[in-house]
Amino acid sequence: MTKFNPNDPGMANGNYFALPYNTQESEIILVTAPWDVTTSYRPGTNTGPEAIMDASLQVDLFDVNVPEAWNVKIGTDPVDPAIKKINKKFRKLAQEVITHLEEGGDISEKEDILKEINLASGQLNSHVKDRASTYIGQGKLVGVLGGDHSVPLGNMKAIGEKFDDFGILHIDAHADLRIAYEGFTYSHASIIYNALNEIPQISQLTQVGIRDFCEQEQDIINNDPRIRCYTDIELRNNAYEGKNWKKQCEEIVATLPPNVYITFDIDGLSPDLCPNTGTPVPGGLSFREIDYLLWMLANSSKKIVGFDLCEVAPGKENDWDANVGARVLYKLCIYSNFNKLKSNIL
Repeated sequence: MTKFNPNDPGMANGNYFALPYNTQESEIILVTAPWDVTTSYRPGTNTGPEAIMDASLQVDLFDVNVPEAWNVKIGTDPVDPAIKKINKKFRKLAQEVITHLEEGGDISEKEDILKEINLASGQLNSHVKDRASTYIGQGKLVGVLGGDHSVPLGNMKAIGEKFDDFGILHIDAHADLRIAYEGFTYSHASIIYNALNEIPQISQLTQVGIRDFCEQEQDIINNDPRIRCYTDIELRNNAYEGKNWKKQCEEIVATLPPNVYITFDIDGLSPDLCPNTGTPVPGGLSFREIDYLLWMLANSSKKIVGFDLCEVAPGKENDWDANVGARVLYKLCIYSNFNKLKSNIL
């Protein structure tokens, strides 16, 4: 560490943000899952983590809200190169199913292919869970970097084995409460439904920025007492009627239990910040709004116990999506360790 200067340009070393920490000494471990098999609109999020790593070299490690943020020891779990190869195979099969359905075909005609895809997706979940459990068992906090939004289920399950009770702060344009969307058990559109039904330790789900969901999902939201959904239209109407963002953030944070997991789909932001994401939706949060919400959570009595960032897809024209994604990722990392940093300074 005596040779590391956070003011110097980042030099590619295989770690996010070019930080010099290995996984043994790190407090936060980033587990990469370049997987977008079930993406239903635009593929490409499997290349998100690599693009984010490249863009992260340009992220200044100084942060006004977090003194000495660069001292947060962030390590990078080596990515399994087999994941991309398997993803390519099953993405092709999934596209065959999706095209079949879009052309009016019956889902029962693709049962054999669906079984293969669902098995592969389950194995990906198990891989992520194994990696996360290993590091959580060592007292580390794990962040998962996707890929599509199906990939963090394993991390959530690992958190459930560590904590008897925790809540999820879900930032997204979509409710992700579909039941086996398009026949894919572990669809990116089913991640929250799966989490609520497979992880009994989840006592609260607070959704923020939701603006694209179906009637079935609305019924689940209205009938599951664990769920508080702050739709984009509710947040905007509140603002138009005089409720400032600070007050709204205080109310959002207050819904959460002491232990909080953050699941962040980048399309929760305004699409001008993530134009190449898989399923962009008009509306959404600004970078500063989400930064303030996360800062409020970090400054509360709650404990952030894990997180993920998904659905970042690099564009062919430029690296804007990755640039934004890298900065969101850094915020998630440093806010997750904020209370520890603050206590060390005091």
